[in-house]
Amino acid sequence: MNLIDCHSHTKNSPDGSNTVREMCERAIELGLYAYGISDHCETNCFYEKNHYNIIPNEFDDYDFKSRFESSLAEITSAKEEFDGKINLLCGVELGQANQDFEVSEKIASDKRLDYVIGSVHNLTGFADFAFLYYPHENKEHLMEAYYKEMLEISKWGKFDILGHLTYPLRYMEGEQGFKINMSPYEEIIREIFKTLAQNGKGIEINTSGLRQKYGKTFPDLHYVRLFKECGGEIISLGSDSHCVADLGKGIKDGFLIAKEAGFENLCYFKNRKPVFVRID
Repeated sequence: MNLIDCHSHTKNSPDGSNTVREMCERAIELGLYAYGISDHCETNCFYEKNHYNIIPNEFDDYDFKSRFESSLAEITSAKEEFDGKINLLCGVELGQANQDFEVSEKIASDKRLDYVIGSVHNLTGFADFAFLYYPHENKEHLMEAYYKEMLEISKWGKFDILGHLTYPLRYMEGEQGFKINMSPYEEIIREIFKTLAQNGKGIEINTSGLRQKYGKTFPDLHYVRLFKECGGEIISLGSDSHCVADLGKGIKDGFLIAKEAGFENLCYFKNRKPVFVRID
């Protein structure tokens, strides 16, 4: 299997545990065909806290500008250190591009990047989905707003891979036990997929849900098939690991999902250009 893991985090993410070097050493042990580090960069918290004329909530971290620079500098250095040992990719997980397109353009245009993952972790005016208490929330409204914002960043399109399409289910269903009827969002998800396909963008099979209470990938086989039906050609794999212990976990399962959905190739990005790896 030509296994790739293009979604992982280091200490340069607020919730990461290990250094770039430690993550690279583990990726070498696993024998990954390509390995990407994609530390968080939340555009709505890019500057220091006092830059924003708001009352911050207790959950948000700020100054992702400094984290972004540290991450890219360390990955760029690691590319030299581990040259010939691993195909190391320099990425970023760009959160909430729609909440500050000016910052998003600045981040996505950095020439050191091999790829950009576009994600939405929190809706405009809300905390991260991880921190909402769903018995007190209108879950249908949140899901509708989530996919509208996902469509907005898909139309903007200055990223390479759309991250964890069904992210809110990690918390609504997995952590807090609310079953969500996804059928009302099928059409907007189709629109997202068609937009991505037309613009040469891809989605990831994020395998983190397999090791969490949710128990499925983000998204699952149904949506990976739907992306293929909508003309999608670019499919990536990511463990969304935040420590060495989780790096590569579930990647074989994601590989098999991609194959079952009809994809013949996996894809990673080098210098913002897609590189296809045959599924054999």
